[in-house]
This record gives sequence, C-alpha cells and structure tokens, in this order.
Amino acid sequence: MQSTITVKGQATLPKPIRDHLGLKPGDQVKFFIDSNGTVVILPMLPASSLRGMLKRPGRKPVTIKEMDEGIAAAVGERDARSKQR
Repeated sequence: MQSTITVKGQATLPKPIRDHLGLKPGDQVKFFIDSNGTVVILPMLPASSLRGMLKRPGRKPVTIKEMDEGIAAAVGERDARSKQR
C-alpha cells in the first residue's frame, strides 16, 4: 500500500490500514521511530477504552485495601531477598 504526501506534508492512510487499526474520522494516531529506523503507527486510545480489558469472570473486583496489602507483601518479599545477598 502507498500514499502520496501533499504539499502540506499530509498523507491519507489507506483504508485497509485504517480498518486494521480500527480508526474512524477524528481519531488520532501516534508515530514512533524504532531504533532500526522503522516508523510505527499506533492508534491513540482513550483511557476509557481500557475499561474491562482485564475482567476475570466470576471474580470480584480487588479493593484498594487489597491492592495496598499486595504491594506491602511484595515490598516485604523484595526486602527479604535483598537482605539474603
């Protein structure tokens, strides 16, 4: 696929690319230059689009208290490992 750059430096993304990325009019994309010089185009997704991605059927949501306890436990384990060295 290819596209032509206009005098304003604009290009139209071919329809198969827009479809693949799920892009609609008004959506934004982000461009990255990889270390080998490859250009990567990714859709800019609103944070709300992430809602529900990690749902696990049959499991209740984790509370803030449970998150804090999990973090504290992980920090304690990390400290214990570093003292063993």
